[in-house]
Amino acid sequence: MREVIVISGVTGMTGNELARQYVNKGVNVVGFDNFFASSIRSVSDLESNKHFTFFEYDINNIEQMRKLQKYLELNYKDYNLYFINCAAVVHTKHFYNVNDTFETNVLGMKSFLDMAIGLRAKKFINCSTSEVYSMQSWKKEGVKEEDSITLATVENSQRTSYATGKLLTEFFIKDAVLKDLIQGCSIRFANVYSNDELYSEHIIPYIIDKLKSNNCITLLENSKINSRTFLHNYDSCSSIISLLESDKALDGSVYNVGTQEEIQILELVQKIANKMNIKNLQIYYDGYRENDPIRRLLNTDKIKAKTNWKETITLNMGLDMCINTKVKNNE
Repeated sequence: MREVIVISGVTGMTGNELARQYVNKGVNVVGFDNFFASSIRSVSDLESNKHFTFFEYDINNIEQMRKLQKYLELNYKDYNLYFINCAAVVHTKHFYNVNDTFETNVLGMKSFLDMAIGLRAKKFINCSTSEVYSMQSWKKEGVKEEDSITLATVENSQRTSYATGKLLTEFFIKDAVLKDLIQGCSIRFANVYSNDELYSEHIIPYIIDKLKSNNCITLLENSKINSRTFLHNYDSCSSIISLLESDKALDGSVYNVGTQEEIQILELVQKIANKMNIKNLQIYYDGYRENDPIRRLLNTDKIKAKTNWKETITLNMGLDMCINTKVKNNE
């Protein structure tokens, strides 16, 4: 039977690359986005493709979601429907907006899941976040999916509202799978980056943009001690595809997706500066972020045991891709 992939947040960093990988295989993709943290430019190469259909819809708009459901009912009645929820109030600056994170990450996800179940979709992938590990993500061997979570509290971090909402979505998908309503799972991604990011909100494009304009950069005080792993969005998307193709993995549980290439933020800045041939690098510090974990290292044994997924883009490769894209776009 033919397939169609339905993607929320399709113009976002994960959504647009995921759509591209499917469309390039000749698979039909129906996607929507409200451009909260993205732009139609991210899928400009797909707009004229017969396998790609886009709607400027908001996952929180009930009427627009009804229109989407009707469209799918009318046009894809005899297709296997696979839903992928990439909608999220992303970028750190939005983590502290409790209302937005609740509406999109909790209510929006639940209505999208209900739509999938109502349409008798076969599978549902829920993109969660490694933010749920909060201050627990420092473990030497990498935090595992089954490890207990100790979230920061409302007393000291509004940021936790984002993680708490995402954690709740994992219960929704688990419950739906246990009731045999759908196959599915949740994914907790590490720090995802892309060479096609439109805005310099994440750390890698931020560093490149700042160093491109001059030889100095301003970082948070946390950067003096923090380290992270970085996952290229090509690999984050390939993990979704691998999970969709593995029925045994769609058991309602959670899967970590990340790399083991841990790097200190200051080392990352220096590495990028070296690649850009920047001399006399100047680093300044301003501000401090409460409840920012020192490390963010995920154990990925589970997904590698259940699927054929593995990361393919090393940090060196990814940084070169990002820098080359930035230089090309400014020529």
